[in-house]
Amino acid sequence: MDETNPRGMPAFDAVLFDCDGVLVDSEPITNGVLCAMLNEAGWPITPEECMATFIGRTVRSEAARIEAHTGRPLTDAWMAEFYARRNARLAAELQPIAGAVEAVHAVHALLGGRIACASGADRQKVEMQLDQVGLAPLFAGRVFSGHEMPATKPAPDVYLAAAAAVGVPPARCLVVEDTVTGVAAGVAAGASVVGYSPGGAGHGAPEALRAAGAVHIIGDMRELPRLLAR
Repeated sequence: MDETNPRGMPAFDAVLFDCDGVLVDSEPITNGVLCAMLNEAGWPITPEECMATFIGRTVRSEAARIEAHTGRPLTDAWMAEFYARRNARLAAELQPIAGAVEAVHAVHALLGGRIACASGADRQKVEMQLDQVGLAPLFAGRVFSGHEMPATKPAPDVYLAAAAAVGVPPARCLVVEDTVTGVAAGVAAGASVVGYSPGGAGHGAPEALRAAGAVHIIGDMRELPRLLAR
């Protein structure tokens, strides 16, 4: 690759993908389960408010907020029920993001397999979702969960671990993210970040992703291989 492409983007040796909202269309499903359970627990939050509050964040990271609104502790039993209900819905309804499967295959071929998935979600969910949409073989051995790091997004840990696994310095990695929290994590890791913003609930707006540090915005995952190939 040339050091820069005609669009002014530097060349990259690896791509590190977020999972939810970038590879799989899981956010509306997960948010629906969470919203229902919070209402059942005594917090009359709307789906729109729930999405705005929790997008890009783990449920446990917002424990204090949940406890303040429900008046009860966020217990391991409640989280176990959330995971079970969430996973059942995902197993029944999950679909890949439009164009993501084709994009991952193309990027994998372009970069000789130097790709990884770096998610803020728990490993069981990430691996289940990748398997369900047929992407698990392309990310085998290179799936990273923020739950297993010293700190999750917006801390850079999960992206630093992913970059190390593919053997590429973060500065030569391109991160693909769709939330402000995720963009901040990629930038903090020292990577360049492309923001995926197709419109609609569950994805950061282009201006918000740019403000967080995204160097380029795409509205269709099929744009990603073309961006790298230039």
